[in-house]
Amino acid sequence: MIVHKRTFRIPELMLQSGRKLRDVEIGYEAYGTLDAAGTNAILVTHYFSGNSHAAGRYREADPEPGYWDSIIGPGKPLDTDRFFVVSSDVLSNLNPKLDHVVTTGPASIDPDTGRPYASQFPIVQIGDFVEVQKRLCDSLGIKHLHAVAGPSMGALQAIEWAARFPDFVDRVIAVISGSLSADPFLISMVETWRAVVEIDPNFNGGEYYGQREPLDGLKESLKLITLTALHPQNMSRLFSTKGKSRWLDREVDPATTLANGFAIDRALEEMAIERASLADANSLIRLVKAVQLFDVRDRVSRMRAKFLFVPVSTDVMMFPEYAHRGAQDLKAAGLDVEVHVMESDGGHLDGLGQIWKAADAIRRFLRS
Repeated sequence: MIVHKRTFRIPELMLQSGRKLRDVEIGYEAYGTLDAAGTNAILVTHYFSGNSHAAGRYREADPEPGYWDSIIGPGKPLDTDRFFVVSSDVLSNLNPKLDHVVTTGPASIDPDTGRPYASQFPIVQIGDFVEVQKRLCDSLGIKHLHAVAGPSMGALQAIEWAARFPDFVDRVIAVISGSLSADPFLISMVETWRAVVEIDPNFNGGEYYGQREPLDGLKESLKLITLTALHPQNMSRLFSTKGKSRWLDREVDPATTLANGFAIDRALEEMAIERASLADANSLIRLVKAVQLFDVRDRVSRMRAKFLFVPVSTDVMMFPEYAHRGAQDLKAAGLDVEVHVMESDGGHLDGLGQIWKAADAIRRFLRS
């Protein structure tokens, strides 16, 4: 599919924090056709470092399609011959410098000052992301969602949908998900992503726009994210080397000097440097806070949707235990819940690149 990025605008948005944002802009993509009743829609919500590009290509020459292209399109589980599929960017998207990302976040211009929001951009929560998505759905003529589906932080948004708009959504597909609230281990893990950004001297309390940006801190944070998103088996397969080929400098034994390290360090460093050039430190910090604040446990009684949890067996970021715990809590409340474990050795990221392994389970669930 060739797809097009569009922009949705909201004149004023009240956040859960009580702060207001004016002139909000969010990018979105749509695939398929909305039926006359406005009830054949599926909303796809994206992961922490992702964006709305869930399927298709912007140009035929693009090297890669959207992250869930294997399950979105004609004849695929999220069948665009049957469903109208919509995916949108979140507030404070991690990568505001990336082509095709449209987001209102800390790097955006505050209409009241004419300068970037920077440190003054408010805390945003998963519920705020969902509120924007609901307004987008309303603007597109969507009267009811057949399903909300998303991986990782996107799964948290999908679960929030069931709590916030229980009569608007029939099904939730939570891939590589947390449970019904942020686990203490998860809270602490993502805190390390934030901490290494803020100790970069160039962070300057979040006031770095127009100056040197905290790229070193961002780089180290993105390295941590990559490490936890990959399972050790996958790391060994991708980076396994022997003898001197393991060394960063093959001519210098790392046992003789602290100045030489290992090849895997260079690989992670190069990936992180490229990603950091597109990311925004203040945005990352606010996304971390949004994940940490996630909690729907006091609203389970409001939920009506059916749930499908799809954990990855080797996930060491969103452990399969989280999905099983969330499923147990929802079942205890009398809800219809399924769990389909994806057997894979790649860890968390397989919920993106290997989602085709769960295609049959997703197809059955959408037809249920």
